[in-house]
Amino acid sequence: MERLQKVIANLGYASRRKAEELITKGHVQVNGVTVKELGTKVNPSDQIIVDGNLLKQNQKVYFLLNKPRGYISSTNDEKNRKTVIDLIKTKERIYPVGRLDYDTTGALILTNDGELTNLLIHPKNQIEKVYIAKINGILTKEEISKLRNGVYIDKVKTAKAKVRVKKYTKKTNTSLVELTIHEGKNHQVKKMFEAVNHEVIKLHREKFAFLDVQNLKSGEYRIINPKEVKKLYFETTKK
Repeated sequence: MERLQKVIANLGYASRRKAEELITKGHVQVNGVTVKELGTKVNPSDQIIVDGNLLKQNQKVYFLLNKPRGYISSTNDEKNRKTVIDLIKTKERIYPVGRLDYDTTGALILTNDGELTNLLIHPKNQIEKVYIAKINGILTKEEISKLRNGVYIDKVKTAKAKVRVKKYTKKTNTSLVELTIHEGKNHQVKKMFEAVNHEVIKLHREKFAFLDVQNLKSGEYRIINPKEVKKLYFETTKK
């Protein structure tokens, strides 16, 4: 027997976190009975219905998207804004692995593989994400050191990061900075730079694990091949 939220995620309906939310809000039925307890365990033969949808085992699919600006990293939006799901042509019910802000671009994985999703976003697995940030001003040695060793955002210190100033433009007084982190706190990159008094003007995620979007135009996507999927699983277990 397995926990209900894990089964829902593994069947590709939603991420485990979203599945937990659906359960506690009474959207899930097991064998015709509404279940709200997160500790509930189910058998493979149990019938699971979420918001009227009977869950079945679907083919696992994996996509890498170069997310453009102006899209929400979600399966739907209450304000009817465009979502990243709108950009992917597939019959399967997919969702993004983690989030990128509305105005942030770059590498975003979308899949219906709940197990892989949970492994990739779990902090203990330390999956690296590489960002290129355009910020105002130039980082001092002291500020670079602070970012590398962790800064406080929302009263919590960030883990150590890799920082490299790629370019400084004197005319506009802006810098391009490469920042590599393995956490995924809300608005983390922007808040890290704010903590050392620099505003992020533009933000692009260049890499997620070993996957990059250098050969994808904004809004384009490609299928993540089986060899890469296997490598992603390996990335989550090598730490």
